[in-house]
Amino acid sequence: MTVLDWNAAERAARGFSAGWGADEPGGAIIVFDASGPQLVMAGGLESLATKTPFSASSVVRYASVTKHAFAASMLSHGDVIALDETLSRHLPELQAPLADVTVGQALDMTGGLPDVRECLTLLGLSVFTETKSGPLLDFLFRMNRLNFAAGSEISYSNTGYRLVEAALERKGLFFRDYIRKQGEALGVVLDAPDVWNDPVDGLVPGYWHDGARWQLSAAGLHISASGSMTGSATALARWVGALMAGKGAYAGIFDRLARPRHFADGSETGYGLGIRQVVLGSRMLYGHGGSHPGYKSHFLVDRDSQTGIVVVANREDVNAYKIALETMAALTGAALPVAGDALPDGLYVTESGPWWLEVRGAALTYLDNEDTLYRDEGDRVSTRSPTSPALLRYDGAAITGVIGHAERRFLPAHDDGVPEALSGRWLSPEGALLEVDGDAVVMGIGPVRQRMPLTALGRGRFLFTLVDGPWTKRILLHLLDDDRLELVLSRARMIEYQRLT
Repeated sequence: MTVLDWNAAERAARGFSAGWGADEPGGAIIVFDASGPQLVMAGGLESLATKTPFSASSVVRYASVTKHAFAASMLSHGDVIALDETLSRHLPELQAPLADVTVGQALDMTGGLPDVRECLTLLGLSVFTETKSGPLLDFLFRMNRLNFAAGSEISYSNTGYRLVEAALERKGLFFRDYIRKQGEALGVVLDAPDVWNDPVDGLVPGYWHDGARWQLSAAGLHISASGSMTGSATALARWVGALMAGKGAYAGIFDRLARPRHFADGSETGYGLGIRQVVLGSRMLYGHGGSHPGYKSHFLVDRDSQTGIVVVANREDVNAYKIALETMAALTGAALPVAGDALPDGLYVTESGPWWLEVRGAALTYLDNEDTLYRDEGDRVSTRSPTSPALLRYDGAAITGVIGHAERRFLPAHDDGVPEALSGRWLSPEGALLEVDGDAVVMGIGPVRQRMPLTALGRGRFLFTLVDGPWTKRILLHLLDDDRLELVLSRARMIEYQRLT
């Protein structure tokens, strides 16, 4: 039987909430058990304009916390769509190999589906550029490359949720209707607007800090059910608590969502349907996080003790996962993982292909996705992440191991310079234009034109950094042949350009 230390949990949570200044954006934390909220605390402001304090009733965007709720709505229509069916059965416009990805793979991150938002970044479109559902689907219907073969690896992507939502909407089934009804049944307000500018009752603004001052957040992407839910900390705690309890209409739903999925080779992924496994000491927690520009969220539940936590915030700099994990560790007495710095610092790249990583202490960046490294058995370190898993060691000459479920060997990057032959204008089949001018990439037009220095990694691989409002992206330019290159991010690895001049 777990002995719960609510005083320790309160100290941990209060230590985080106290860091949200009285004149800054803020957030709320709720720790609950089977009987309801036991600890509720908040800090900071829900609006810098009105100076209204943030509270557990402040309405925010949950972002990717939405995923498990959408999966629950899909599972409630098993007579309409099944996890083992291919996407093309419901969306015949899809081309191979996207057409052959199953519904389950689309939702469990093993489908290799390129993430729409990162694809748009690689085409030079800002996070603020408005896009609509129909043209985005048409964009996906034109794709004929995956990030990797379906079932072979795992990497986070929002696109599968977008596609499955579109399939359900063709049957007249809308996620917004589902989640509103769930909120009504629980006595709270839950909503799911799929356009950023849609009015939402009580929605507080999100903020990001540009280094000098707080800025209002915004996003132009049609959101989709990958991250459209809105609500308060109270509403999220009520919803998650009902799923965890599994009574009445919620019986068995959490089990189906949290059940690990499998790679093509039969091994488990540690990720279900919008639910990830989190190992904490000898305990297994379940949860998910969310991030939109200016909003952060996370929830974790310990089913053995029937306890959980939700964290929401309207500021970009909040590490909601850290808050949730450390508070649950304090509550349950479980030991936190120990950060591992066994890998030498530096930039590394595979002998060929677009795969690169950077090590800085216990921070690992792989294809622009950053994780913390933790000690593992022997001289190995691990990310402990089911959606970006890595188990690595240094053998004296290279970093080797498994990353994303793929065996990789990384050698120190070699700056062999940017060849003059790379210079010129390059055009994407989607109409995007970039220019390589000497040792820099130039993207954008007029006042949004950016010149970004290239760092050579060796053998036709070059890194450059793109700043887009609250986001900073490190993009790999990979030369495929003399007249063809691809741009690569963690969630989009297949945007190609052809030489014009």
